[in-house]
Amino acid sequence: MAGYAEPAKRQGGRPLPPPGNRGPPLSKGPLPPVDREKTCPLLLRVFTKIGGHHSKEEFQIRGKEPKDEVQIYTWMDATLRELTDLVKEVAPAARRRDALLSFAFAYPDRNGRFVVREVGKTYSNRVGKLDDNKALGEIGFAIGDYLDVAIQ
Repeated sequence: MAGYAEPAKRQGGRPLPPPGNRGPPLSKGPLPPVDREKTCPLLLRVFTKIGGHHSKEEFQIRGKEPKDEVQIYTWMDATLRELTDLVKEVAPAARRRDALLSFAFAYPDRNGRFVVREVGKTYSNRVGKLDDNKALGEIGFAIGDYLDVAIQ
């Protein structure tokens, strides 16, 4: 096939991540809304932990990610408030009145080592505070990233 190049592979056969800077995105304003009736959702792998975020080493080996995983189908315009409400359904600690949820993306850097980068915080039962209205696409989520949620 013309124009097709096999992606570079790392040890273990997984392809290397695409080159580029995965730091905080440039502020481009809000994303246009996604037509959720016509747009296929993405699979978001969410890992929860009470007391703090998982370490980057816990994501290093594919297939040996942390055990406390929830898989959610969602869209790039999903807000941290929407995700908070979904996490509350599966994690009793997140339902506490004073619970603070800290969201972080876990993804491989250019060298294939995982990075855990905090992207926002929400309160369990206080809507409209902190980073509730941030959408995944606005805060630099890339399909294939993991979402790590620390419940404090």
